[in-house]
Amino acid sequence: MALAKARISRAARIARVARTTGVGAVAVAAAALFAAPAASAAGAADGHHGSDSRAHYGSSTVFVQTDDTTANTVVAYERAADGTLAQKGVYRTGGKGGVLAGTVVDHLASQGSLAYDRRHQLLYAVNAGSNTVTVFAVHGDHLRRVQEISSGGEFPVSVTFHGDRVYVANTLGGGSVQGFVRTGERLVKVPAWHRDLGLSAATSAVGQISFTPDGSKLVVTTKASGQSIDVFPVTRHGGPSAQPVVTSLPGAVPFGFDFDSAGRIQVTEAGTNSVGTFAVARDGGLTAKGTVPTGQTATCWAVTVGDHVYASNAASGTLSGYRVGPRGELTALGNTATDAGTVDAAASSDGRYLYVQTGAKGIVDEFRVGRDGSLTAIGSVVVPGAVGGEGIVAG
Repeated sequence: MALAKARISRAARIARVARTTGVGAVAVAAAALFAAPAASAAGAADGHHGSDSRAHYGSSTVFVQTDDTTANTVVAYERAADGTLAQKGVYRTGGKGGVLAGTVVDHLASQGSLAYDRRHQLLYAVNAGSNTVTVFAVHGDHLRRVQEISSGGEFPVSVTFHGDRVYVANTLGGGSVQGFVRTGERLVKVPAWHRDLGLSAATSAVGQISFTPDGSKLVVTTKASGQSIDVFPVTRHGGPSAQPVVTSLPGAVPFGFDFDSAGRIQVTEAGTNSVGTFAVARDGGLTAKGTVPTGQTATCWAVTVGDHVYASNAASGTLSGYRVGPRGELTALGNTATDAGTVDAAASSDGRYLYVQTGAKGIVDEFRVGRDGSLTAIGSVVVPGAVGGEGIVAG
């Protein structure tokens, strides 16, 4: 009885959202009502392994996506007390990875292709080669595949969430954003939450999508024909504004980003090999606070750890570290060597460890983070089938 009431309550809530956004309320509510939280038969049989995503819920796991083009997988690792990783299982997403033309160590050319909702113990993974998103239920270092759903566009590369809202960015076909409502462990697509980005259909377009930490805005970086940071204010019902507030950065090629403790955007600019800092206004407008060159090559990914930010330099095989000042100013801490092809990175929820994907050989490098922001190498693991793969999250 309690479960039935909970499902009806979820269905009613999503139906209200549907009415305010132009979605067929009956269809969406029915989907929510009958979308039981149990895994599908396929998912149950397959297990071998910005925003409230920053909440610290105890976990000692790290998940890495391989982006395998025949069968995309997520590899689960347990983190030991000293920060080193031990492989625990490999889990098929049910979809296929993809390779953008011209890429070598970064097949998706994006940041954030995995997203870990620690509060609800759910993991979201994009399947670029299948145009789908997979939802996993997380049980420690074990994953249970719950759902695979259309991404609402072509070649999904990045996923983000806040509360019960989930958004995916698709990079091809002119680029697009698609929103979903989470009900229990499953996603329901909201057609009215689709936005075309209007970029060149012939080139890779999107670097990353992420909610701001308070969930009030969606931020999208566009490359190639766009070269901008697009900010969609989000309505109280969870839908994006009809048009984004666009900050054009010609020649900069904004790529990956993360938010510092004050909510400023720290974004990598691959065209100039630098890190730019932007304050976000209430209306979605951005104010530049400064740009610092890394002195490295192919600066494309960013992760913040406390009052420090680290930028990945794919062609240099390094991480550039910075201390973030009270006004957002960056002070260089120097470069730290990694294995070849430095790409996406993730920090443990306690901020003590940093894990960095390197795409040349599919290796994850492990670092201990000092109080001063210094990085000490503590080991590495070879991720099976992950050469060129992207997507890493840590508990």
